[in-house]
Amino acid sequence: MKVLGCKTELCTGCRACEKACSKAFHKDDTGAKSAIHIINHNNIFLSKKCTQCGECINVCPGNALQRDKYGVVRLNKKLCVSCMACVGFCSEHAMFYADDELEPFKCIACGICAKQCPHEALLVLQYK
Repeated sequence: MKVLGCKTELCTGCRACEKACSKAFHKDDTGAKSAIHIINHNNIFLSKKCTQCGECINVCPGNALQRDKYGVVRLNKKLCVSCMACVGFCSEHAMFYADDELEPFKCIACGICAKQCPHEALLVLQYK
């Protein structure tokens, strides 16, 4: 299974990862539509992103959420009914939406954010 990992001791909260994700998938330079969010918790920067747990799969009435061959939970936009049940159900609070988008979005462990991190705080992990 592929997941995105974070070395919190290296993260400075620069948000380059958020901007890279948002730009790559939504053509948004601000980072507002990122599938990873950096949170400052007592001066420790934590990343909020999908852990690929798959709990959202069963709540989707349109069967739009499925696991791929790498274990990554992906959204099929053609099957999504835009109910946002997955957003409300996600225990990690890692399913996101934007008012101007019909479908929710989430991290797919693609690594774009990790490549843009100037401190190498993010990495894509592959578990068997």
